[in-house]
Amino acid sequence: MNKKSMIELHRVDVQQYRQIKKIPVTVVLDNVRSEMNVGSVFRTADAFLIEHICLCGITATPPRAEIHKTALGAEEAVQWSHHDTVMDAIDWLRGEQYEICAIEQVHGSISLENFEVKKDKKYAIIFGNEVKGVAQEAVDASDCCIEIPQCGTKHSLNISCSAAIVMWHFFNLISNN
Repeated sequence: MNKKSMIELHRVDVQQYRQIKKIPVTVVLDNVRSEMNVGSVFRTADAFLIEHICLCGITATPPRAEIHKTALGAEEAVQWSHHDTVMDAIDWLRGEQYEICAIEQVHGSISLENFEVKKDKKYAIIFGNEVKGVAQEAVDASDCCIEIPQCGTKHSLNISCSAAIVMWHFFNLISNN
């Protein structure tokens, strides 16, 4: 097997990307500290056609060198907005008829593989701070909480890994239904 060339990958430019139909999913980053994690989320959102990213609180916004280092330009393609608090983002998204889903380990959470994604709904998926997770007030305001099943000795994943897993899940179910 030979690796594909850049031409064979059929990459689109930013203008072409903006014309592509996105999946009805918005990612919300709640006080994410690491600019590299933010950049990674942008890059994954680009790959899975996420329609929007809400950057909340202390979460850094483009343009930033550390975001660009991991986003590799995806921060210019994926639509984003900044909100002073995660609750401001939730209020805006609720007004836009999104189902709000916190990605957090809580009593009563739905395991990711059991979460049914419906094509006729819009979803906001909230990822939290690297240490504290999703703020409790955002968990309380969510329509549901989704948990990524884990079997090892650790009880959490890096936010960029969690975001990639969940975005893939939504992309896969919406694109293939």
